[in-house]
Amino acid sequence: TQAFWQAPLPARAILPELLEKLTSSSNRPREDSWLKSLFVRKVDPRKDAHSNLLAKKETSSLYKLQFHNVKPECLEGYNRICQEVLPKIHEDKQYPCTLVGTWNTWYGEQDQAVHLWRYEGGYPALTEVMNKLKENQEFVSFRKARSDMLLSRKNQLLLEFSFWNEPVPRSGPNIYELRSYQLRPGTMIEWGNYWARAIRFRQDNNEAVGGFFSQIGQLYMVHHLWAYKDLQTREDIRNAAWHKHGWEELVYYTVPLIQEMESRIMIPLKTSPLQ
Repeated sequence: TQAFWQAPLPARAILPELLEKLTSSSNRPREDSWLKSLFVRKVDPRKDAHSNLLAKKETSSLYKLQFHNVKPECLEGYNRICQEVLPKIHEDKQYPCTLVGTWNTWYGEQDQAVHLWRYEGGYPALTEVMNKLKENQEFVSFRKARSDMLLSRKNQLLLEFSFWNEPVPRSGPNIYELRSYQLRPGTMIEWGNYWARAIRFRQDNNEAVGGFFSQIGQLYMVHHLWAYKDLQTREDIRNAAWHKHGWEELVYYTVPLIQEMESRIMIPLKTSPLQ
């Protein structure tokens, strides 16, 4: 494989012997499979883009996920102006977009705001909203005031997985967990195949809110959004999944696909449709 021939010569010399030992053992088939995947990964040739293979076909919505790191002394003021301006855009029918949720990070990166928007109609809708907002003087003033409160910001454009729930408004109070996974390049289809089965283990308590994968921004990123009554309920639900036949195996085979992962516990703002 390419990984084998790019390896240094000493490592290249021991790889065949290591793999032979792995494949000759009949007592540890799953360990062998996992270790072999570190060196040899057969990737089936794709005949279409990730966006066509994994995204929902019945909708053409595009999502934007925003991360704003706020100056600690400005977080209250930042939340106030967001709650004044963002719902107006959400409710105005001339903008083909919807505010799915808006939060402050509680556990994770501190003094951080997270916003999730949906654009009905994909990239043309995104462009239309951007052009109209340039002419919206209230929003222009809002952006100027907001910029003075921020340390940094970034965003990603996302599509939703076809097998996940559509994120819809819900009553609260809830806490939300955003679990973000940086996948190894080339493994998105494999991840989708596993999670298309795994999601059924995590829907008994209505905790699954939405699942997304990146199109622009940091690539090979996956975001899973969950809702829980509180931290103890989160712990109980997650522990219960391990008692369901098949969950352990699906987790086992998705872990090697991940390069990095992060969990944020978030509290919704009062004007968030997801409460």
